[in-house]
Amino acid sequence: MLSSNRIIVSVLGEDRVGLIASVTGVLAENGVNILDISQTVLQEFLAMIIIADMTGASVDLITLKERLDAKGAELGGVRIGAQHEDAFLYMHRI
Repeated sequence: MLSSNRIIVSVLGEDRVGLIASVTGVLAENGVNILDISQTVLQEFLAMIIIADMTGASVDLITLKERLDAKGAELGGVRIGAQHEDAFLYMHRI
């Protein structure tokens, strides 16, 4: 059983104007609330992590992942991943 409705979204790609707005726009369009966001630009590449809450989301996680994948393809080679917080914590335990 999942302990929360929080998800982790990761974004990796070549930095450009509007990239963050495009990704966060997908979340907003689907009723996903951003709780925390961290981003950095390493030379010309953007690395961003978003912690978000799907409690009020209008879609399930699988549909959201499909929409984020489509946005990444539309942006041209931007990798956008999303996973439930429990899965993320399980995969990254020591």
